[in-house]
Amino acid sequence: MNFNTLILSIDERQIATLTLNRPDVHNALSLEMIRELRQVVVDLNKHPDVRAVILTGAGKSFCAGADLRWMQKIAAQKREDRIAEATELSEMLGELDHLKMPLIGRINGLSFGGAVGLIACCDIAVAVEDSLFSLTEVLLGLLPATISPYVLRRIGASNARRVMLNAHRFAAPEAVTLGLIAKSVSVEKLDQAVEEEISELLRCAPEAVSAAKRLIEEVRGKEPDDVRNATIEKLANAWESESIKEGIDAFFSKRKPNWNNET
Repeated sequence: MNFNTLILSIDERQIATLTLNRPDVHNALSLEMIRELRQVVVDLNKHPDVRAVILTGAGKSFCAGADLRWMQKIAAQKREDRIAEATELSEMLGELDHLKMPLIGRINGLSFGGAVGLIACCDIAVAVEDSLFSLTEVLLGLLPATISPYVLRRIGASNARRVMLNAHRFAAPEAVTLGLIAKSVSVEKLDQAVEEEISELLRCAPEAVSAAKRLIEEVRGKEPDDVRNATIEKLANAWESESIKEGIDAFFSKRKPNWNNET
């Protein structure tokens, strides 16, 4: 499928790369981009062979947040129209967060406002050292409302107070400390760092990886006693999967399982 604001490619290993492609406006989120992101998630979830998705931006920026021209248009709309468009943004974030396969952020530069929400939806994020991050909404009299559940989940409430209340601008090393990204590297090593994450994923059973991602979602924030029966069921289900049969046979046969194409 062709997109106006995105580029989607899938390599021979079934690793997808999703590129925000509005470099002339620092890949700012427009309503069209939001709708195309929602369609991409639908399309990717229909392709179980895709092992992981890399999310990045075209040009020197990752994403400048919401397009200000779109924001200006929203300000002049009726309340029900504002609610409808805010709903699209919120649902896009939720759908991206629930993508079946791992989502790896390749953060190649400036990441403001809604971009921080996109990063918080990634399972793993790696950024270049000279990236800058900021939740800039309050500078404009707005709130980081729809992204807040994902950002708070990622960095915690106390850190969110630190960066949400004053539009604090921070660099990649601080983003690592906050827990927003996993690590920062030089621009020359960004692709290598992302490839290291991909290589680790490719060693693992795709069926188990997807199930583990769902497991995290279901047990997050709950007491062990409240999820004990559910986790017992999940383990029993895993023992009945094709992956466990292949994994154990490969172990005893001293060979790589059929999902691992490492040379």
